[in-house]
Order: sequence, then structure tokens, then C-alpha cells
Amino acid sequence: MNKNIIIKTIAWMFPAALMVAYSCNDSFLEQPQKGALGDELVITKKGAEQSLIGAYAALKGTQGNYNGANTGWVFGSIVGGDAHKGSDAGDQSDINPIANFTATSTNSYFNAKWITNYDGINRANSTIKILDKLDASEISDADKTTLRAEARFLRGFYHMEVKKMWNMVPYVDEKIDYLLGNYKVPNDRDIWADIEADFKFGYDNLAGSGMAAGRANKWAAGAFLAKAYMFQRKFTEAKAVLDAIIAEGTTPGGARYGLMDKFHDNFEMKNDNNKESVFAYQASINDGSGGNNSNFSEILNWPYNNGPGGCCGFFQPSFDLANSYRTDGAGLPLLNATYNTTEQLKDDMGIAVDDASFSPDAGNLDPRIDWTIGRRGVPYLDWGTHPGASWVRLQSNGGPYSPKKHAYAKADESSVTDGSSWTKGLTGINVQFIRYADVLLWAAEAEAELVKAGTGGDLVKAREYVNMIRRRAANPAGFVKVSVQNGKTDWDAYLDGTVASQPAARYVIAEYPSFPDATYALRAIHFERKLELGMEGHRFFDLVRWGETTSASGNPVNLQAYLDYEGTRLGIYRGVTFVVNKHEYYPLPQNQIDLEQTGGESALTQNPGY
Repeated sequence: MNKNIIIKTIAWMFPAALMVAYSCNDSFLEQPQKGALGDELVITKKGAEQSLIGAYAALKGTQGNYNGANTGWVFGSIVGGDAHKGSDAGDQSDINPIANFTATSTNSYFNAKWITNYDGINRANSTIKILDKLDASEISDADKTTLRAEARFLRGFYHMEVKKMWNMVPYVDEKIDYLLGNYKVPNDRDIWADIEADFKFGYDNLAGSGMAAGRANKWAAGAFLAKAYMFQRKFTEAKAVLDAIIAEGTTPGGARYGLMDKFHDNFEMKNDNNKESVFAYQASINDGSGGNNSNFSEILNWPYNNGPGGCCGFFQPSFDLANSYRTDGAGLPLLNATYNTTEQLKDDMGIAVDDASFSPDAGNLDPRIDWTIGRRGVPYLDWGTHPGASWVRLQSNGGPYSPKKHAYAKADESSVTDGSSWTKGLTGINVQFIRYADVLLWAAEAEAELVKAGTGGDLVKAREYVNMIRRRAANPAGFVKVSVQNGKTDWDAYLDGTVASQPAARYVIAEYPSFPDATYALRAIHFERKLELGMEGHRFFDLVRWGETTSASGNPVNLQAYLDYEGTRLGIYRGVTFVVNKHEYYPLPQNQIDLEQTGGESALTQNPGY
């Protein structure tokens, strides 16, 4: 489906004079602007708008591949414990050392991530440079401010992506120019203030509504500003922005932000740009781009064999993530981490497909598990019951589970997938960067952190925000179901509440009755992010900003505990150690360090320990 809004304009239509092509060995600023179009065609309002479209198009973080993806499936979810690489060990083998913290600076995934995001920065800066050359006869002050605010928002987005990855990175604004020779920018200072300023300009100057879906509005800019504050532990500042978003925030089309009625509503193409979507990459299919504008980054992340996508068995949810959905008798999560000891889920690891004796886990579970993880014996949308090992490329490398959160229904395959590619894995389902559930959980976290610091905050309000998320998850209409009515499928039962059915598992979930103190509240909030946002690319970056990478955090739910547990189930994790003050950030790409040399000295300094 070709969605007719401005952001869907495809990248290959973008004028050559405004684009910079990079090879794998190109520095982010080594190439001057080139092209056949002259300034008389480019330095116009239309030229600025087209340049901005190109800056939006870079959001997917891919340029004919998937290893620089801004979805965070590798750098956020796999490294953070949501998932394993999956497939077999030799396929996309550069992910293996990233997942086990042995990756070096020559790893291709790092270079791709760097290139795609600095390309996005360059595109945003190109827009600003065009605007700077336009006078009042060509564009109104209001339009100029709006376009500048969108470009600065996007510049902030791309800088935040590299900041999360590498910490000390160059900040590149519109004053950096190849022709001026000032393009070798050092990474010798913290750039959070610059990122804040870009988002703040968007927050102060963009309208809240009245624009096309997919464009950044005031509230999207505010959400990213709040995210920047949360990463810096500026909870007072974050709370002020988050309170405003919760009280007044709307989509670009003017709908008040809110949670969708059912959890899975967020991951169907028919619901793209819904009231819960704060900012998303606008995926487009069958638009003449050969699938280039789809959510290309997810092309590998499907069950193996004959399920949706038809390939390739990557991004398999971890044992730890599956176990985390265990609930106690009161319907609450096991915050003491016993889900990985005495309360592990039953799974089909090593059990043959034709072994009819297997039955799924019969214990208490949070219902979100079966929209996030494909498990044997549980309906997989309308593709039938998950068959187990035949949908997994190699259990000994990735475990027994399949990705499910971003899967499409079989009945929708022809309308949500791109027909021009070798695979059905290219879809038009938007990639969510921030949804309203994220906003609510940040707001809860800010409240609890302020209480902990003795500088304000409200644990009652924090609990209500978390319970809003859990209340939605507990909606029986949103459960995965098994039909008990003749002639009706399990999927029919989900779509139509009048079909006789029963839940596909023992779903037991309840709201928190209290947050007795800030420490308990923060553990509950952190865990709720794991449950709600699992497989969405956030987990590693959350653990780093919380300081919950090792047991030194005092929280039994931490990254080293994850690695130790997974090592009891998969050999690829045995002996893997997270090194404090090193592994919080990735190594800068060696290609970029080498390309930034002058007289044998590079402008870029490698991160400690690499």
C-alpha cells in the first residue's frame, strides 16, 4: 500500500543534487554535494521540502541492507536480552560478537550504523542550508520556521541514535561543510546539550496538529526531548514535558494521545498512525521503489520455513524474555527474578515436531507474551498453531521461540507486503520509535526517581501510569484465543468477540495495588518496560541508563544475570561477561577513525577498552 502522505514520498525520487551517496568506506562528510541540478532549482521552497523528505526517508537507517537499522533489533534488543540472533551461526555472523560482547571496531554493523545516521544528519543540515538562502519573497517566516524545526528535530533524532551507541560522538550542524574544509569534527565533548537544543527548537516551534500523519509535531519533539532528559537523569525537566504531553498531546492529525484498546492494535498496518503512535518510520510498499521504502530492516526477522515472511529465522526471543511474562497468583510480575529459577516456562527446546506429547506451559502468564513471542502450541495469528521446531532454523543456536510482535496476518499478506521482492518479509507496517505507552512509563519513572531523590514526585501517580498499561494488557478482548465454535478459527475468535472461545493460555494479570516505596516502584516500572516494549529495540539502552548491567545494581534483573542464565540454555552464551566501563558503549568504527586522519592523527578517539 502506498500511503499518500508527505513522508511516504520515496527516497529514489529525491533530487540527486540534495543527496550524498556513501560507500562502506566513505566518511560521513568526505563527499561534497554533487549533482546536475543548479541552485535555481534547488534553492526554492520546493527544494527545501524535497530535501526534508530525504531527511525523513533516512529514518529507517538502512541503505539497501539491514545492519544499520534504527529499529534497534540488534543493538537494543539482541544485546539487551530480548532476543538471540537466531538462524544459524554463519548467517549474518557479525551479529555474534556483538551479542557476546567480543565485537571489535572493524565489525560491519558498526560502520553501517554510523554511516546511515550521519547521512540522515547531513540531509537535515542540507535542508537548513537551503532555508538559510531563501528570502521572504520565496517562503513565509512561518513556513521557514516549521521546516527548520522539522529538520532540527530529525538532526536531533540521528544524533541521539549515535549518542546512545558510542557516547562521545561528533555533533555536526549546518556550519560543517566539505567545501570549507572543517568536516573532520572531533568527538571530544558531550553533545547532549546540542541534542536537547534541536528537540527544544522543535518543541517550541512546531504545531501540535494540522499536519500530515508521519511528520514530527510539537508533541513528538517533546517526547524526544523528554527521552534526552531521561537519559541524562534530568527527571524534573523530563516530568514537566511529559506532564504536558499527557495533558495535551495529540497526533499530527489532532487525535488526543491514548492507549489503543488492545495491545496488538499497535502492530497492524491498518492501525498505523493511531492515537498511540507518537513518532514512527512511515513504511510504504508497492510504490515503485522495489521495497526500498518498506520496513526493510525487518526483512530477516520472521519464523523460518513456511510461516509469515517465508524467511529467515532471525531475531528469536530469548528464554529470559519468555520467562519474564510469568505472573504470580495475584497476577503480578516476579520482580525477584525467580522466573529464571523456580518459575521457568515450559518450552519445546529439543522436542521433535512430531512428538505429540508436548503441551504448552499451563502456569500463570501475562497475555502480552503471546503477541510478542511465537510459542509452540499457541495460535500464531491466522497462520495456525505455532508448530515448534519446523519454524526455527536451528534451536541450538537460537532457542525454540519465533518473533511475533511485528508479524502480519496471513489474510492480509497481499495487502501489507511488497510484491516486488524475493521475500514476503518486506511490509508496510510502520516502525514505532516512540508510542504513548513509552511516554507513560517514562512519566512513571520520573515520578518515582524524584520521590527517591526527595525532590518531589508522586508514587500514586507513578502507579496509575503503570496500571494504565497493565489495564490495557488485561483486556480479555485483546487476548490470543482458541475458538471452541464449529466453523470458526482461532483468528475469527480474536477478531469477533461473539465467537465462542477460550484464552490460548492461563492469562493472569492484575494492576499493582500499591507502590510501597520508590525502590519497589522503580523495579516495577523498569520491569514493565521489559514486558510492554520487548522486541522493540529499547532494552539494552534502558539497562545502561539505569546502571542495571551487572549485579552491582542491586537489582536481580540485570544484563549479567541474563547472560548467565541464557548460558545454561545455549552454549553461545556460556562464559560471556559484561565488562563495566567498557561495554556500556560500542567501539567506534575503525573505518571512520581512519578516514578522519590528518597527518597520521585522527579527529576521532576510540572508546575506552577497545
